[in-house]
Amino acid sequence: MTLMELLPSLTHSLPPRTDPKLWPDVSDRQLAWIAATFGTPTYVLDENTVRDQCRRFRQALPHARIAYASKALTCRAVLRWVQEEGLSLDVCSAGELAVARSIGFPAERILLHGNAKAPEDLKAAQSYGVGRVVVDSLHELDLLTDQKVLLRVTPGIAADTHPALATGDNGQKFGLGEADLEEAVARIGARPDLTLEGLHCHIGSQIRHVATYEQAARRMVALIARIRTPIRELDLGGGFGVPYTSDEPDFDLTGYVDRITRAIGYECARHRIPVPELTIEPGRAIVARAGITLYRVISVKHPFVAVDGGMSDNARPALYQARYQPRLLRGGPTAPMTLVGRHCEAGDVLATDIPLPRDVHPGDVVAVPVTGAYHHSLASNYNQVGRPALIGVRNGLTKVLVRAETEEDLLRRDVG
Repeated sequence: MTLMELLPSLTHSLPPRTDPKLWPDVSDRQLAWIAATFGTPTYVLDENTVRDQCRRFRQALPHARIAYASKALTCRAVLRWVQEEGLSLDVCSAGELAVARSIGFPAERILLHGNAKAPEDLKAAQSYGVGRVVVDSLHELDLLTDQKVLLRVTPGIAADTHPALATGDNGQKFGLGEADLEEAVARIGARPDLTLEGLHCHIGSQIRHVATYEQAARRMVALIARIRTPIRELDLGGGFGVPYTSDEPDFDLTGYVDRITRAIGYECARHRIPVPELTIEPGRAIVARAGITLYRVISVKHPFVAVDGGMSDNARPALYQARYQPRLLRGGPTAPMTLVGRHCEAGDVLATDIPLPRDVHPGDVVAVPVTGAYHHSLASNYNQVGRPALIGVRNGLTKVLVRAETEEDLLRRDVG
């Protein structure tokens, strides 16, 4: 069977690339080749885009610590790229740390945090000698020895985002309230083996308003002044908004840097305390735009276009109604349609009311942009479907970063 027979869309002229803020510099013909060669669904990740985003954050904040939030996308290749670009690393589990250890990521540049760290997570972190542990509960202090720590605080900031993505307001499972913060500081002060390096907060994800970060920064400096303990580091977390559709704005990183640094400097002067070293934790902002997911159309029942993937490789629409702007790798007069997945759930819908060619048919390839973050990480085996391959792209060359999961992989764990 020829390549043209495997991929009917190649016989049509490819449409011009749309909105560059959503798409990395990977040609449609290369995407079509990847779909024909590696099958679908397949994740594609552009290395240059990841590295460019790392450099963008480092150039914007040259004196800050930039820690890649690996929960967005954890694999050896990506962690190697961010290490080579000089970033630190934020991990949330022994598993994420194991990936970092496997490539020799410098332990002193790693932070471990999470709201419910298992003893195994803390043991792994201390065994490797991670630079800092972000403490999220008083109980964690009893499980740590000889460790530099940050205390995660709930700053009481209501971020303008989906409720499932808001983590900084009161009533959340994350962080310490003010009473627990004071007790934590006292306990650390009584422990010569623990060193309080700083305070940490994270107000949520997909935050677009710089003013929200400024409000959090001012509140955190006030807390530093209140606890009257020397603090060397202030970690403001991440959550920088990323556009998933053309009508969504990009995050104003320049405005963020200006307002945050001015606010911290002013508040520290007002409270007469030293300016702490700043840490931020971009994750989605590093890898989201670098990713494209490729699907093949399986069936068409207007207005529904069903593809060979769905909520097992992209859980975000089902979790919090995430929006996307997919397109076919060929042109033609369009009509609004709904892109649905293969899984046995009415909620397995990837995108609604999107323009697709009226003559869309089985075998066509659909490309979904901005899928580098929280797609590979959240992938599951629902309906015993194997997780897709992750294919790296750089300057026209391709490389398998994570191979596709097979039925043998699924059965290997089933020992019953």
